[in-house]
Amino acid sequence: MCSLRSSGTGMPVQSVDPEAACALLASEQYGYVDVRMWEDFDKGHVAGARNVPYYLSVTPHGKERNPHFVDQVAVLHSKEDRFLVGCRSGVPSRLATAELVAAGFTNVKNLEGGYLSLLKSASYPDN
Repeated sequence: MCSLRSSGTGMPVQSVDPEAACALLASEQYGYVDVRMWEDFDKGHVAGARNVPYYLSVTPHGKERNPHFVDQVAVLHSKEDRFLVGCRSGVPSRLATAELVAAGFTNVKNLEGGYLSLLKSASYPDN
């Protein structure tokens, strides 16, 4: 497990590898927040995942961040709930996790390598 400091708080962002993520999800003690855009989420996702996009769109000028991301996650999870944050390949989820930690979420972990890494994991239920 590695860590990255969240911006502004100095609090570490915990990341878990796909094997550890599968174990946490199988324990049913952790939820899963998928931060991909809706159309990507609809193509396939972790069973039981909740979708809260970190980015709303991608334009020629860059990515449009969801200004209500933290508030939307707070509707689904309390700041003490245990959940993993994943995206397609791991970068947006790391940013989203840092933002959630900075907002006071205490049991949130980033999925290293994102959903693609889970699909390749021997522990993933569909494999």
